[in-house]
Amino acid sequence: MTNATESSAEPPALDGALLLPGDDGFDAACTGYQRAVSHRPGRVVAARSAGDVRAAVTYAAGHGLAVSARVGGHGPTTSLDGGVLVDLRGLTGVDVDPARRTARIDGGATWQHVLDAASPHGLAPLSGSSPHVGAVPYTLGGGIGLLGRRYGYAADHVRALEVVTADGVLRRVTASAKDEPERELFWALRGGGAGGCIVTAMELDLVEVSEVHGGSLYVDVAEAGDVLDRWRRWTEEVPDTVTSGVAMLVFPDVPGVPEELRGRHIAQLQLCVAEAGDADHVDRLRELVPAVRDTVRTRAFAESGAIFDEPDRPHAYRSRTAMLRALDPGALVRLPATVGPAAPVMCVAGLRHLGGAFARSPRVASAVGHREAAYLMSVLSPVAPTSEATDEEAATLHADVLAPFAPDTLGAHLSFAFGRQAGADVRSAFTPATADRLLRLRQRIDPGDTIPANHPLPPR
Repeated sequence: MTNATESSAEPPALDGALLLPGDDGFDAACTGYQRAVSHRPGRVVAARSAGDVRAAVTYAAGHGLAVSARVGGHGPTTSLDGGVLVDLRGLTGVDVDPARRTARIDGGATWQHVLDAASPHGLAPLSGSSPHVGAVPYTLGGGIGLLGRRYGYAADHVRALEVVTADGVLRRVTASAKDEPERELFWALRGGGAGGCIVTAMELDLVEVSEVHGGSLYVDVAEAGDVLDRWRRWTEEVPDTVTSGVAMLVFPDVPGVPEELRGRHIAQLQLCVAEAGDADHVDRLRELVPAVRDTVRTRAFAESGAIFDEPDRPHAYRSRTAMLRALDPGALVRLPATVGPAAPVMCVAGLRHLGGAFARSPRVASAVGHREAAYLMSVLSPVAPTSEATDEEAATLHADVLAPFAPDTLGAHLSFAFGRQAGADVRSAFTPATADRLLRLRQRIDPGDTIPANHPLPPR
């Protein structure tokens, strides 16, 4: 995003630090897990307090500059060109109230920070499969987590959000806030993303879970070509305590990859059972699929990052998504060949089983879209500069992968959409009425687009 000419004046005194190009830590603040996009700000505010965030936003708005936040996780879709980048990674505090079963989480904390603070009390957040992801941005996108079919979206369990809006005001927004714009902002932030403000802290409910039965069954697609349909039929029979997904990819034949996976086209069936008494459903799945590797066991929820066992090495990648009302068996049959060894570029096809509590309406309405979806599909490919594939090659393959599922597609899910998405795809993540309502609110609280959304929402 191009900004106005930057002034030589600087933000007022900070609890953290002001970094300029060439300073130690500046480049590290501008890059992250996603290497396809890098911020190019004129200044970085390494925040240590909500006051630092206020100072950065006030400065940016007063000089006609854009401001964006850096947290943790899978990274931005749009780079900041000039302006002010607020690095929230110094705000990692987590305060657990075991009696109320709640946590107050600073804006830069990852789910691992929350897991470490909650687990000694036998409590757990509705965190996702990657513990290094920022807790706040994950929740603002809705939050499809490992306990989701039992408890729903993470956004459904938010009690309050502390935000700095584009006018530089620090607000605490709740469902019962005195002012209507703040109640509206509480609705929008839970599932609608953060455009127009920066979240400095959130308060959310925890659940009484200390252990889960989880891990992955790795299946060689060459030995069980219909593994996806076997999993689909299994998902139609499991209770809400069972959350699962599939990642289908070709493992490289290189040292460091487990011998039984090396060079094989693998369907990784990822499983999390919230209640020990329902672990027999995993045994039933074991009977259905010939696993070459089995990591499923009872484990502390604080170690839940091992369930999906996703890579944590920074790289560049692009992806697209589709929320599906059903999984068409005919489309599933075609998928292994489309994303397998003969695919023009490397890709990971993902499926997640929704339904259960995901489909139930929360006590307080939110902007989460497509609750009626039964599955989420994603397709992701590494791209330049950390891979040889181009954005165009990845986009072509992703369109081919998703095309057979179009009749059952309700819309996109933006939390798993990495890279700039078409405007129609961004709007498709919501009902038309919700998209219009979000757009009206953002124009109201941030008419100058000082704090742009990660996925800009276009008008109709």
